[in-house]
Amino acid sequence: MINDLSSTPTLPPNQTTVTPQAISLASDFDTFLKMLTAQARFQDPLNPVDSTQYASQLAQFSAVEQAVRTNETLQLISGQLGGSDISSLASWVGMEARAHAPAFFDGSSPITISPNPAAVADRVELVVYDENGVEVQRSVLPVSAQPVEWVGLDDDGNPLPEGTYSFAVESFADDKLILAEQAEVYSRVTEAQVLNGKIILILEGGQAILSSTVTGLRDP
Repeated sequence: MINDLSSTPTLPPNQTTVTPQAISLASDFDTFLKMLTAQARFQDPLNPVDSTQYASQLAQFSAVEQAVRTNETLQLISGQLGGSDISSLASWVGMEARAHAPAFFDGSSPITISPNPAAVADRVELVVYDENGVEVQRSVLPVSAQPVEWVGLDDDGNPLPEGTYSFAVESFADDKLILAEQAEVYSRVTEAQVLNGKIILILEGGQAILSSTVTGLRDP
């Protein structure tokens, strides 16, 4: 059973992890500084270090110092980006995402379906399948892209059992099937993860989808 709808309803401070490479670089920097200081203190006054050689050593000192600072800056940027990723994940949780995916029916809350029938269709039907792929209901929809609500009642008005259901929209013209495709539905996001650089959304009922497949987002 369906109902027609006329309308669609400061990051915390980042902690920087010091890598072994950074420790090694800082250690080399300190060692170089100690050696340069010792050389200046204990050089022979009658045979001082050549000014050109000393300038070269100072240039090396500057280069090592700059390398240490660059490494620290890169670590800071990396930490900030990591915090940004976590923040973006949190913004998904609790929202209702629209996608071509099965939806979980809790036994009472309606499921919003966004049909997209063929433009030339003269009859549109919504087909409901249970989690085993068995057809449990077939009903006529308006020939429109307006969203509808599936309330989870069978043809006799009895509630269907709780579980995961998928929905297909079939378009007919002159009693001939011209298009059949999975319908987009709204489902609540319960968890968000990053896997191989991609955001994975876990929907109520346990279904997993890519965030890139979401075509709509709304408050519950």
